[in-house]
Amino acid sequence: MSTLGDVHVRICGQEIIKYDLEIKAQIQDIRDCHGPQSSLLELNSQVKEKFIKLRMRIQDLELMAREQDRETDRQSIQAEAESQRRQMLSNQTAWRKANLCCQLLIDNMEIDELLHGGDNQSMRHRKVTKESLVESSSNITESLMSISRMMAERVKQSEDSIGVLATSSRTVQETNEEFKNMTGTIHLGRKLILKYNRRELTDKLLIFLALALFLATVLYILKKRFFPFI
Repeated sequence: MSTLGDVHVRICGQEIIKYDLEIKAQIQDIRDCHGPQSSLLELNSQVKEKFIKLRMRIQDLELMAREQDRETDRQSIQAEAESQRRQMLSNQTAWRKANLCCQLLIDNMEIDELLHGGDNQSMRHRKVTKESLVESSSNITESLMSISRMMAERVKQSEDSIGVLATSSRTVQETNEEFKNMTGTIHLGRKLILKYNRRELTDKLLIFLALALFLATVLYILKKRFFPFI
């Protein structure tokens, strides 16, 4: 991994951790919220905004993983992105539970006020309570639908990630097979070269012996012709 790429990955990871901590803190604020309904809506709006930013940074991290040249870097960054997505899913579940608990608390408080107030005040509170319940029900439904969409997107991206990992694994296996074939070819070539070298040495020795025999024969003939009595 290049130095610049490593810096970008670390910065992205730090931002993901920051958003994760902010979301956890805001979910705790929702758990501690006692109303009114507008406060809960404001907190939910902030959490939703943070989830959007968190999801975008996780997607950036997955994109960085796909752009890595080395397989080990790609798998390491992809594993980190998967871990962060699982954490985001856990936060979404905690967010939904915190909303349900807070809404139940607000509803109970409003009911208590209705039971202990005067007639006119009771009627006024009943009207406000019904409107609040309708509004809160609508908001919770919207939040649940948003979570469902995010979970569906999470499943799709997980499938894409698995596909990328499977493709990478096949590429590694194919590369290993090519290396094995190349090793076999090199080994066979080495054997042929050694065999050729041995044969070349044998041929040189035979040529030398033949040349020596030829010279010996020539010397013998010359001796018999010019020095027959020696």
